[in-house]
Amino acid sequence: MIEKTTIPAGHGKAFILNKSQTISVINTYGTQVVDCWAFNKANTNEYMSMEASRVWSQRLNPILGDTFVTNNRNKILTIVEDTSPGIHDTFMAACDEKRYKLLGVKKYHRNCCDNLVEALKEYEINYNKPILASFNIFMNIEVQEDKKTLKTLPTVTSPGDKITLRAEMDCYVVFSSCPQDIVKIQGEFDNEPKSVEIEINQDVQTFSEIKTTNTWIPNT
Repeated sequence: MIEKTTIPAGHGKAFILNKSQTISVINTYGTQVVDCWAFNKANTNEYMSMEASRVWSQRLNPILGDTFVTNNRNKILTIVEDTSPGIHDTFMAACDEKRYKLLGVKKYHRNCCDNLVEALKEYEINYNKPILASFNIFMNIEVQEDKKTLKTLPTVTSPGDKITLRAEMDCYVVFSSCPQDIVKIQGEFDNEPKSVEIEINQDVQTFSEIKTTNTWIPNT
């Protein structure tokens, strides 16, 4: 059984996943960046950490089979399917109200951090200090030849591309259809935020054969 939900452009939504359930993000129009966070359902002070996950996988950005870990270094989400070109980001901070003020926006602008806070309130969770370090699905951030500089580029996905994440613990997963419409990250043309589709798969066996990567241990 698959449950389907649409997240409107520029908005966010939280979901509850039981361990081994999967959730898919479908880039309906092929241009949208989606910020993602995850929290231990039993203790929301434990959350998916980009810093700890990069140490775990020894990769700048994750690939199929890689697992994200929490600030307590426990497994929380694993990539079990990716039909996109595999370009995602773990470096760039989620946008917040101040980001848009610094970009010259005078009035309130929807943003991913506020979307996170709003989404969690649906489950009566008051998370007033949103986490800037999100997993930025479909975001195209390129490391330059000097190995120091990052370049922000438009998405390279196509309509219908999707990524599927498996829960490694009971957790809340939050997605924000990024409202960014000033910095050109949303495709190559109008940079207009779009809606995305979410699918929760109740069949825990669907991706049971995916081989996952193990934590990195230095050679001795």
